[in-house]
Amino acid sequence: MFKPTSTTTGPGPALAALAGAQFTVMLATSIVNVALPQIRAGVGLTESGTTWVVNAYGLAFGALLLAGGRAADLLGRRRVLLAGLAVFGAASVAAGLAGSSDILIAARAVQGLGAAAVAPAALALVMDVFPPGPGRGKALGVWGAVSGAGGAAGVLLGGALTQAWGWPWIFYTVAIGAFLVLAAAAAFVPQAAGRETGSFALAGTAAVTLALTALVWGLTTARRSGWTDGSVLGSFALAAVLLAAFVLIERRHPDPLLPPRLFRAGRVTAGNVLMALLGSVWIALFFFLPLYQQQVLGHNPLVTGLGQLPLAAANVLGSTLAPRISRRIGATVTVVAALLTEAAGLLWLSQISAHGSYLASILGPSILIGLGLSIAFVQLTALSVEGVAKEDAGLAGGVVNTTRQVGGAVGLAVLATLAGSVTADAATHRPHLEALTAGYRTAFTISAAVLAVTALLAVLITRRGTAPAAHAPGTTAPLPSAVRTR
Repeated sequence: MFKPTSTTTGPGPALAALAGAQFTVMLATSIVNVALPQIRAGVGLTESGTTWVVNAYGLAFGALLLAGGRAADLLGRRRVLLAGLAVFGAASVAAGLAGSSDILIAARAVQGLGAAAVAPAALALVMDVFPPGPGRGKALGVWGAVSGAGGAAGVLLGGALTQAWGWPWIFYTVAIGAFLVLAAAAAFVPQAAGRETGSFALAGTAAVTLALTALVWGLTTARRSGWTDGSVLGSFALAAVLLAAFVLIERRHPDPLLPPRLFRAGRVTAGNVLMALLGSVWIALFFFLPLYQQQVLGHNPLVTGLGQLPLAAANVLGSTLAPRISRRIGATVTVVAALLTEAAGLLWLSQISAHGSYLASILGPSILIGLGLSIAFVQLTALSVEGVAKEDAGLAGGVVNTTRQVGGAVGLAVLATLAGSVTADAATHRPHLEALTAGYRTAFTISAAVLAVTALLAVLITRRGTAPAAHAPGTTAPLPSAVRTR
């Protein structure tokens, strides 16, 4: 199954390298958030340009994930992983050296392209290195820990590096991490042969990539221009037309990008639906919480970053415990309990005030949110790749990352618009800080409601799927009790 590297090692170093790849990708998603004011002043960004420092990465990442997953399956997962890390690292260096806004935004988009190759290839390689059994459950626990910790660490490192050495170092640090992971992956990750047969389905890949680009662009632009803006509505219409074209192309293609068998395996559909809803809250959390800390509580970037440590620690703990909890009470109960735990934390967070403090307003909710988020992520990732044929593992990784990323774009656009509307209305009769806080409270309250609905949906849909037979040719065996429903 594997083409060995020059040095034969156990699965531990391979997992460390693959987890490092996922951590680096997630780090780049959030590390710029705290440093945006300094970046804006450094390269002369406009208000809309500042937004695109974040959006360019997310747009390219979300739109190209399916293509990255299929490329990993066809061209070889290790090969695509290494190429993606090289592109990601080089683009990070370019972003740090950028002397103009156009170069910086372009570099962020290329970062997203590299990340779209890295994320699905790395997850597929984890599934290859760890066959079904307790080892895979533990590996996915590590995967969940670094995914959540990467988002929190991004806020921490972004604040510390910006305050100590300036904003370019947030990109140089990401580049150093990417090249270190590249070296580790080259040394320790075995080559899992891709399918290397069939066609790339170029027309379908182009249609869905452009459709996702139009959708994510419209959602991110709607935060600034409003939902009724002509360019926003036009982008949504274009996305709908391209998605319809994609469906027609897929039906006629002998080797489609999204083969129907992928969604008949295990509970892949259920896992992806729930992951999209979880993602809609996840990305918004790391957007609004640092803003509340800086704009309302008056924390500087370093203090804001340090405030994320309890959340990151809770995330690591939850990811470690997730397989054990699932073995005891079953996957469905674990997912529901995790989602409700995170919802409780967000509901608690919705009680923030303009005169609050970190200890009173943020610490307790952060711990609950970190625990719930990490456990839910581990279980939903497992459900999203359950029973998938080996030759489709990279594509399955691309799909689950796409649903999380696009779900995050939708959630952030909707929540930012609602929060902005509440703030604007409150500003007519309340002081500025109270108006801002009212908007953030709204975002956290709606996020809690979304997770409560997601928990109910999890009860309804995760029990309906059936895993493929253990000896079905060309498929992985059903997942162990760590990710099964009781």
